[in-house]
Amino acid sequence: MSVLSKGEIERLINEKKMVVDYKDLASQLQPCGIDLTAKAIFSFTEGGSVDFDNSKRIIASNLQPVPFGHLKPGVYKIVLNEIVSIPLDVMALARTRSTLLRNGASVQTAVWDPGYSGRSECMLVVSNPHGITIHEGAKVLQLIFFTLDKETKGYSGRFHMENI
Repeated sequence: MSVLSKGEIERLINEKKMVVDYKDLASQLQPCGIDLTAKAIFSFTEGGSVDFDNSKRIIASNLQPVPFGHLKPGVYKIVLNEIVSIPLDVMALARTRSTLLRNGASVQTAVWDPGYSGRSECMLVVSNPHGITIHEGAKVLQLIFFTLDKETKGYSGRFHMENI
């Protein structure tokens, strides 16, 4: 397993459309990843439920749109601009951009499995007691791609093709 370089990421974007709907590829490509940007922000208005086999799973879906601008401390859902399609021999992890961390906020995501395709949703946690201002299209996380030793069965769960 190895981390994909900027050049390899750019090749996979050009040849396999691994990432589309980016705002400015030249500024979003990083030495070992790509910055992803905020398309929409929502606040939670209900709880959810998690269990072992998803028979009792409830996804909090009654969300309130939040305008871009100053956000108070709390937890928000953000939808990303970019559509990501992970090849079957690649997986990805996302990390919060350091500017967000230095301003008291973080983005949390799950593993981006081989075969996943979608406009992902992430959790934005504003910990700064004075809040943070998020502008539309703000770079909020960096997606880092890792090669697998061989292709695997692709993701086919509930969130495949989300928001597209």
